[in-house]
Parts: sequence; C-alpha cells; structure tokens
Amino acid sequence: MKKSRIFPFGLFIFLISSFSCQAQSTNSVEKDAYSYKTPSRDGTGKFYMGREISQVMGFQGKAWLERPNREEEEGISIALKNLPINEESVVADIGAGSGYYSFRIAPLVPEGKVYAVEIQDEAIAYLNDKIESLKITNVETVKGTEKSPNLPESSVDLVIMVDVYHELAYPAEILQNIYKALKPNGKILLLEYRGEDPTINIKPLHKMTESQVKRELKANGFKFVSNGKFLPIQHFLIFEKPD
Repeated sequence: MKKSRIFPFGLFIFLISSFSCQAQSTNSVEKDAYSYKTPSRDGTGKFYMGREISQVMGFQGKAWLERPNREEEEGISIALKNLPINEESVVADIGAGSGYYSFRIAPLVPEGKVYAVEIQDEAIAYLNDKIESLKITNVETVKGTEKSPNLPESSVDLVIMVDVYHELAYPAEILQNIYKALKPNGKILLLEYRGEDPTINIKPLHKMTESQVKRELKANGFKFVSNGKFLPIQHFLIFEKPD
C-alpha cells in the first residue's frame, strides 16, 4: 500500500510567510529609492542616493544650448573626437534639446543612426523641423517619458547624456531602461559639470561629482570604464553594460 505524501502544514506556513516578506522587501526597496525633503534653491526636494535632483531647464533655454562660445567653454570638438563609436554605431542622445550634439554626431555615423530622445513636445517639433530642413537621413526623434527613453531593446551602441542626468526625475528607472536598450557591452556616456570644482560657475545642483555618478550607475548594473580628463569643465564619464 502506497503511503500518501503529506505536505507539512508548518512548512507551508513558513513558505507563505517567507514569500510575503520577500514581496514586502521588494516593495520597500522601490519605495525607498527616493526620499523627499524641503526643496533647496534650484532643487526639486526629491533625492536619489543622497543627491537632490535639480529642476529641469525647459526648452526656453535653447539659446543657451546654441550659444556661440559653447565650443570654447566646453571643448565640444574634443568630446566628439573621443566618442566610443564607429561609422556604423547606433547612438541615443537622451535629452537632446536643440540637437546640438545629435546633429554633430550624425556625420560621424554615416552607416549608423542617431536617436534624438526628448520628452518636451516643443523640442521634438524643433528637432523634426531641423531634420527636414537639413535633409538629414540618419537622425530620428523619439518621444520619451520621465521613466523611459522608449528605445528598442538591445539596439543601441552608445547612450549619451550631456548635462542631463542630474535633472532626471526618475534616474533609476531611466538607467534600467537604458540598460535594456543597450547592446551587450554597449556604453553610456555622461558629460556633467565637475561638482568637485567650486570655481566652475554653474549652479551646484547642475554639477555632479565623479564619485556620485559612479555610485548611482553601479547600483543600476553598469561597470565604470573611464573618465576622460581632456574637457575644460566637464567630466567625460564612460560606463559599460557587462556582456
């Protein structure tokens, strides 16, 4: 006669309890990703890993992005020369704004593509008009959201954010979605004004330290590659999606 196999009731209760605790822990992590305090000047009052997220510069700041002395101040040509790309690379310029970088990267990837990602309708309309007027065939606008750049999975070789990351309302979610969009060994490049240098005349919340950037990207699965020291006032921070 076969003996029936009785599942121990105590073990059943233990497993249910354990699963419940794990679910609560996961929800707790999600809730604890951000904290909130009284906003400081130019801040949102929302904090990620100890850093207050700055207010966003709206598209009304387009003239500042296109200022004539930007090359001299930021060394744009040096930054472009050091991009980790080839002629076939697919690049996503997140927070593209007026397309200052997007339209300068496009000739460097003649067999590839540039996704100019924006969440502001004004910026998307401006970029589309410029694409049409310049007859550029390898720049495509993408309407993103606060939590996602809305890029196809495993499609991008390089994501670049130029003085944008510190303004992201949901940096963890954006980084997780960038991770999905990058190909294996794909890279993410952050250009951020150096927060370690008080002589750089930029509002404090619109600058970042190398250590803080490393901390946040490591927490979202990225491996640090290098920080180019060749720009006058910005970090040139490259991270990689591990294969």
